[in-house]
Amino acid sequence: MSDYIAPVKDMRFAMDELVGLDGIAALPGFEEATPDMADAVLEEAAKFASGVLAPLNRSGDMQGCKLGPDGVVTADGWKEAYKAFCEAGWNGLASPAQYGGQGLPETFGIAVKEMAASANLSFSLGPMLTGGAVAALLTCASDELKATYLEKMISGEWTGTMNLTEPNAGSDLALIRSRAEPQADGSYRVFGQKIFITYGDHDMTDNIVHLVLARLPDAPAGVKGISLLLVPKFLVNADGSLGERNDAYCVSIEHKLGIHASPTCVMAFGDNGGAVGYLLGEANRGLEYMFIMMNEARMGVGLQGVALGERAYQQALGYARERKQGRDAVTGEALVSIDKHPDVRRMLMLMKSRVEACRAVTYFTAGLLDRAHAGTDPEQKKCDLFLAELLIPVVKAGGTEMAVEVTSLGIQVHGGMGFIEETGAAQHWRDSRITTIYEGTTGIQANDLIFRKLMRDQGATAKVVFGEVRGTAKDLLASARPELRVIGRHLLAATQAWSDATEWVLGNARSNASAVLTAAVPYLNLAVVVCGGWMMGRAALAAAGYLDKEEGDQRFYRNKIATAGFYADQLLTQAEVWTKVTMTGDTAIRGIEDLFE
Repeated sequence: MSDYIAPVKDMRFAMDELVGLDGIAALPGFEEATPDMADAVLEEAAKFASGVLAPLNRSGDMQGCKLGPDGVVTADGWKEAYKAFCEAGWNGLASPAQYGGQGLPETFGIAVKEMAASANLSFSLGPMLTGGAVAALLTCASDELKATYLEKMISGEWTGTMNLTEPNAGSDLALIRSRAEPQADGSYRVFGQKIFITYGDHDMTDNIVHLVLARLPDAPAGVKGISLLLVPKFLVNADGSLGERNDAYCVSIEHKLGIHASPTCVMAFGDNGGAVGYLLGEANRGLEYMFIMMNEARMGVGLQGVALGERAYQQALGYARERKQGRDAVTGEALVSIDKHPDVRRMLMLMKSRVEACRAVTYFTAGLLDRAHAGTDPEQKKCDLFLAELLIPVVKAGGTEMAVEVTSLGIQVHGGMGFIEETGAAQHWRDSRITTIYEGTTGIQANDLIFRKLMRDQGATAKVVFGEVRGTAKDLLASARPELRVIGRHLLAATQAWSDATEWVLGNARSNASAVLTAAVPYLNLAVVVCGGWMMGRAALAAAGYLDKEEGDQRFYRNKIATAGFYADQLLTQAEVWTKVTMTGDTAIRGIEDLFE
């Protein structure tokens, strides 16, 4: 199996040229986000990812987790790696300094998280869920709960989880049955069962902070009657020490296709009298608060797709350079490495270009969230937040669907050896397959994009994006470089296709819901393709600037332009097809109900 080497140069390029690191560093509180700091952070994170986390990826996959009498036992090396991860400060890199974090922007955090997920996805899931729990507590917890839990969660001394799904309620949270009964001391007793709880139990820390959706006795029906409660594994005494074991237990762990070393738990709350919990925020607003955590998790899962795609690409490229087979189609040379064969080169470029495009969109969105958080102009902050929220389903669905396809291509590049577990290529595909499902399936992301994000302002934010993309296309068309002008033509046509599809969606969302729901995923695919092309076009412009000035790594910048050109030719050209598919609505599925009987 190829070793993982963090693509630091590409990460830094995205941070500088696409996110605008200088603008992030100018925001209040982010003054330390300098280029030198970025270099130091990414360099050290790369060493940790390749030196500590990556060597455990294969062994963790093979060994998995076990449920013993005292709870879940993680794979060998997990506890030591987690301790080292926390001691190095990675867990709280982008958390507020007020609670012990380093206070760096998410623009830094996103790169470090990508490295961890590339090196060892199963390991990275624990810190990701803790980060989401921290975000929720920062938003809706009382000062007392913040003082008790946040610092230890940010340091990594305690971890956090998100408990939504129940056996009878998958994505339809209106069906949740877990209940919380108020107690005289202001706490609650929580009863119910949750499934698919990532790191619901483990042996890496001595406490786990569960955020649990449940209903209060007088709650209204449906999603309007859901509250969010904090339920610790161990109760916490007034002095901060751990007290009694709470009535919250893992009763089984799932046997999964992938992410074997990440414990996916069935959690039982209240089997022995009730789990002590504490209400977060106001009653019946739990889903609203949980969406804070969910949006963070959706960004994180989209990033997992980028990470797995990168890992699969690196391994496929390494194999293709070493594996010799067949003749060179151009020179006729016998027994050449397979990276010389046109179809293999095509597959490798599909992997590379799609990973880079999704990385760029993800990092760009993280920068928008930094600006929305730390900016000083209220109107601009609102615009940045709306744009980030519009892009989050694009990041989540785009990154994860890309990962499934790219890791599958990685197996294909390996040929028959890719189907053999010992090469490690199959693990990347197995690990990626869940990413399109958890934290909201691709269909849910598509519905979110249209009905929550597009419709809330009747497409106003999307139209801002169209204007920005057209501006990039016009800059490309004005270039003296013919290869940039080609990218510009493809980008302009793709943007018009996305705009046309958006007008169709806006015109039919209320009057023809079936058509729009059928078209939602094709519309999302269209958005993913064009947003990726936008970032690749911007990358090509920036790279051309360095080439014109003869500055920096010229080979790197030439490759940036070539990769953007490949994306434009092979992927942006799909935009018009996705538009046609979108605008057929539900025509293709009308009258076929009998097929499913």
